[in-house]
Amino acid sequence: MGAGARRRRDAEFTAFVEQASPELLRFAWFLTGEVHAAQDLVQGALLRTYRAWRRIDVPRAVAYTRRVMVNLSRREWRRGGAGRVLVGEGTGELLAPAPDHADAAGEQDRLIRGLRQLPSRQRTVVVLRYYCDLSEQQCADELGISTGAVKSAASRGLARLREHLVMQEVHP
Repeated sequence: MGAGARRRRDAEFTAFVEQASPELLRFAWFLTGEVHAAQDLVQGALLRTYRAWRRIDVPRAVAYTRRVMVNLSRREWRRGGAGRVLVGEGTGELLAPAPDHADAAGEQDRLIRGLRQLPSRQRTVVVLRYYCDLSEQQCADELGISTGAVKSAASRGLARLREHLVMQEVHP
């Protein structure tokens, strides 16, 4: 690859990072529940995305990077890093509400705590379907699973999340 092509590739990737980073960081935060783990996850995923940049269809780059993030978070979970990745307590800087929005902060905290209670696949599907607003088919394509598996994980995940939120209302 020539120097000019490399500069164009780097400029294209830099523009992608600037545009997609906020969305990717929020997605990572919902997956991990912890600010620093989310930042690490995004950084690792962007490194892998950069290495594959020549092969990536640019309009699908965010989806590609989210899939890398899901795979990296699964790998961390399997290595026994579940405590570090999934059990963080703070809502952190990423979605910190303004001081006059205490109710929203409480709701957000309850949601994150509920998401942390879900198994990895259910949490990932719920975040992709309802936070990232992907269709069942898009979710299935991104995760490399069937639409039936997406439907099942979403249904079970939402049921468990509702259960958790109801319990939080009863026993705050």
